[in-house]
Amino acid sequence: MQGVIEKRGAVAVVWFDNPPVNAISQAVRQGLIAAIDTVAADTDVKALVVACRGRTFMAGADITEFAGGPKPPSLGEVADVLSASEKPVIAALFGTVFGGGLEVALACNYRIALNTTKIGLPEVKLGIIPGAQGTQRLPRLAGVDFALKLSTTGTPVGAAEALEAGAIDRLVNDDIVSAAVQYADELVVDGAPLRRTHEMVVNADTYGPQYFAAYRESVKRKIRGMHAPERVIRAVEAAVNLPFQEGVEFEREMTRESVADPQAKALQHVFFAERLANKVPGLGKDTPLKSIKSVGILGAGTMGGGIAMNFLNANIPVTILEINQENLDKGIGIVRKNYEASAGKGRITYEQVEQRLSLLTGTNVYTDLAEADLVIEAVFENMDVKKEVFKKLSDTVRPDAILASNTSYLDVDEIAQVVDNPQRMLGMHFFSPANVMRLLEIIRAEKTSPETLATILKLGKNIGKVGAVSGVCYGFIGNRMLRGYAQEANMLVLEGASPQQVDAALYEFGMPMGVIAMADMAGLDIGTRMRESLDESQYDVRTSYVYDRLVGMGRHGQKTGGGVYDYVPGNRTPIPSPITEALIQEAAEKFDIPQRSITDEEIIERCFLSLFNIGCELLDEGIAYRASDIDTVYINGYGFPAWRGGPMYWAEQTMGLERALVRIREFAAIHGDKDWTPSPLLVRLVAEGGSLRDVVNPKPTDNGAG
Repeated sequence: MQGVIEKRGAVAVVWFDNPPVNAISQAVRQGLIAAIDTVAADTDVKALVVACRGRTFMAGADITEFAGGPKPPSLGEVADVLSASEKPVIAALFGTVFGGGLEVALACNYRIALNTTKIGLPEVKLGIIPGAQGTQRLPRLAGVDFALKLSTTGTPVGAAEALEAGAIDRLVNDDIVSAAVQYADELVVDGAPLRRTHEMVVNADTYGPQYFAAYRESVKRKIRGMHAPERVIRAVEAAVNLPFQEGVEFEREMTRESVADPQAKALQHVFFAERLANKVPGLGKDTPLKSIKSVGILGAGTMGGGIAMNFLNANIPVTILEINQENLDKGIGIVRKNYEASAGKGRITYEQVEQRLSLLTGTNVYTDLAEADLVIEAVFENMDVKKEVFKKLSDTVRPDAILASNTSYLDVDEIAQVVDNPQRMLGMHFFSPANVMRLLEIIRAEKTSPETLATILKLGKNIGKVGAVSGVCYGFIGNRMLRGYAQEANMLVLEGASPQQVDAALYEFGMPMGVIAMADMAGLDIGTRMRESLDESQYDVRTSYVYDRLVGMGRHGQKTGGGVYDYVPGNRTPIPSPITEALIQEAAEKFDIPQRSITDEEIIERCFLSLFNIGCELLDEGIAYRASDIDTVYINGYGFPAWRGGPMYWAEQTMGLERALVRIREFAAIHGDKDWTPSPLLVRLVAEGGSLRDVVNPKPTDNGAG
């Protein structure tokens, strides 16, 4: 695609239009170079504005080139041509100026932006680094602190912050291209210098080895296990210490290392998996969508309030129902407190706090939900309670309103039996804290209509969630798999590994915390209460023994100052407990479990192969559409390290399906078939030489579920 050149007086505006996000394809790169050549030869043109049509300036690389690599000219070559121009080049920024789009802007002489613009270098989230001179130009232009913040986290910043740092030169409220032309005219009249970022230098005295050592220490926990952020830091350090061209060569070396790193392939798998999760087999793009202009929520507790914030953030009015006025006031107060905490940290303004809270209404009566387009239930996890709530809702709200349960485990089909027009019923499983966690597990019930499912998938994107669809089974995708993961961790403890060894091995693998420490954080009493309603045949009495004994002692976890671990008041750091150690020995003797030395490697294999094997069962049963959907659930809902690609990707790519099956069968021979029966799907794939990528489950359409 050639850039279309429009002359406005002595300024040439080069327009690019590559829908939907002006990705920097080979045609765009060729067009940029051709435009510079054309303008250079035109003596009537004194300056050039790079502009884009559509909803955003260039938002990054063309992802279709990921597989085979970009074709010439490279974006680095484009940057060289832009920065060598003898006439001022002004970038007219708006929308999301990410990755290569920002690198194009950095190669220009000046940058003007709409005040709503966001800029970012998200490459680390794909396991790579900014490879078109971004690590060399940004620190020279906007300082090392700003460059490191942008490029090691991958998190974008707003235009005001970019202006303050010097990455943007001017902000405007509207008509960005006209403003850019006016700016170009001013620069020409004033004889402004050609501010070339590659000619700028960074003060090496300010940013010496001690500065970078301190920075690495400050981000050590956040980038734990990831290779790309360290390569970014090294490249920015090169920008401080090396001439520009040598720094560019070093950046290229870091780029080559990143591209060859298995982490990059895993993170790119995650990138595509998240987008694929929204594409449901059999659900056409032409499926009609319902309009969601108001939302009702039942329950003003931690979960209900967190769910409400997602919609308030998207400017959707919420009515939250809580029968007890004191609990309602407390819940709304917590929402306010959360927003004010964000404002105190500068994430939003206090004006935005009041604007969002103005959309929130509290009520004690069901009839105030009568006109809501969507009602989400977030009450106690009990089937009888859920049914009572949904019967009242079915009798109260409009017959076309969507009804959703936030249940974590319960049968959505059974709940839907009390609902008139159950085609409008599904599960919306948010993860705590609901206003922070990205995952939305969407539970497709037997009678859920295509229209209902498509509406909630779109709504999930609108409120900033990563949606993944699950069929109905106990615990759905995430919590059903979690049972196997936790089961193995707890059995390993009974067999001789200490809780702290198990948690440490899982943490070193990349999990945000170990599963046993996680149980303490969530509250051990939750599991005990759940087991009280079950028959002993429905759970493992061996692995629950220690937890139930601890709860009987009043040790419920962090909230009581002790659970599996001890805790010092005001400190959540787990401390090994002699009480728990004695109970473990007691349980091992009671159930005749021999104690032995256990390696960290066995801990990892048993915990994550159990997770993987159950994932294969979910695929075989049609509960999950794809293995990549399972990876999406575990990365965004349970903290599985994204740089490992998710549990399904990890098992297939790191271990291999054949080796995974061998180990599962070995564990079955030692520990019994109850927990280690190989998934029939896994057995078939190994026998046929197949791949998890080949498994895509269609959803039967004879019941109207899509």
